[in-house]
This record gives sequence, C-alpha cells and structure tokens, in this order.
Amino acid sequence: MVKTVVLVSGGGTNLQAILDSLADGRIKNCEIAAVISSSPDAYALTRAEKAGVPTRVVDVKEYPDRQRYTDAIERVCLEVGAELIVLAGFLYVLSPSFSETYENKVINIHPALIPSFCGNGAYGLRVHKKALAYGVKVSGATSHFVVAEADAGPIILQKAVKVEEDDTPEVLQRRIMEQAEWKILPESISLFCQGRLVVEGRRVRILPEVNE
Repeated sequence: MVKTVVLVSGGGTNLQAILDSLADGRIKNCEIAAVISSSPDAYALTRAEKAGVPTRVVDVKEYPDRQRYTDAIERVCLEVGAELIVLAGFLYVLSPSFSETYENKVINIHPALIPSFCGNGAYGLRVHKKALAYGVKVSGATSHFVVAEADAGPIILQKAVKVEEDDTPEVLQRRIMEQAEWKILPESISLFCQGRLVVEGRRVRILPEVNE
C-alpha cells in the first residue's frame, strides 16, 4: 500500500471523491495515512474523521512566512511516511522546496484544461469566471504533478467538459467537479499507487495494467 497524505483547506469535495473511490475499490494499493488541513474549521476534516482517517491541522495563520509553513507541512509528511501527497482543494502555495523534496510525488487537480486559465491566483471560482469571460466552448479539469511554478508540472490526465450558454461560474464549477475532477483525481492516485506513471520530461506515460 502506498502511504498517501491529502492536503485540504475547505469543504473537501475532492477528498470525498477520493474516500468514496477507496471504499468502492476504484483506487488500488493506496492507504490514506493522514489528511492535513491548513484550517481548523475545514469541513474536510469532518469527512476524514467520518471515514476513520487520521487528521492533522497545520494552521497557516500560525506561521510567519511561506517557507516555515512549508517546513511544518513537510515535517508531518515525513512523520507519517508519506510516499504520495495529493492537493485536494489545498489553497496555499507551498515553497519550491516541497516539490523538490517530493519530486513527482505531489499530485494536484486544477479545474481547467491546462495551460488555459491556470497559474498564480487561478483557483476556485476565479478559474470559471475567466473561462466564461473568454467565451470558451469547452473547459474541464487537469491532474498534474506539482513543480515550483504553479500549475506547470507534467500533466497526468485531462477531461473535457462542455460549457453551456447559460452557465454561471457556480454552475460550471459544479459540472466540472462532477464530470471531471471527481473522476480523474482518484484515477490519477490509483495509477500512481499501482506504479503505472512514468515521467519523461514534460510527458507522463501511463503503463498498461498488469493482470496477475
């Protein structure tokens, strides 16, 4: 089993998708070692506790700068023996040292088709507002490995979602979560935990499943 840590900040809908996928067997060879929240008030903590998953709070407000906060997160990850870290609605950008320590072992989900509508400041409803303002006909979600630059790491999976004429940012956000994020994030975790992801420069090769 691959010991996995999930970083959260809010409601935890992506965390719930992970927990549900673990429960029904869609995610293979994975153990959630801890859910770490940047806020003590995140409902994601309640979701984890209901599923019997250990939780930790590393409150961003208690640290004077990004590096010290990053160091605190890294200490917890090392303590629980993390082999994979998943950013599931984690709203804080950690220092480059984190992705260097865990190179090709940190997975993020972004609510757009990278390289569109991504980078610093592109998160939550902001992404969907930008997509609608631009007038795109298709948006979606992207899972990728995390590097020092925001949303610039090698892409694992992408799934497109149609944009409807009367969409609001909130409606589009929900559709992308349901049709894309909650599907490709668990799938990406499972592929990693099965040892089926090979990073070759900017490309991620997915190895075929081995039937034992």
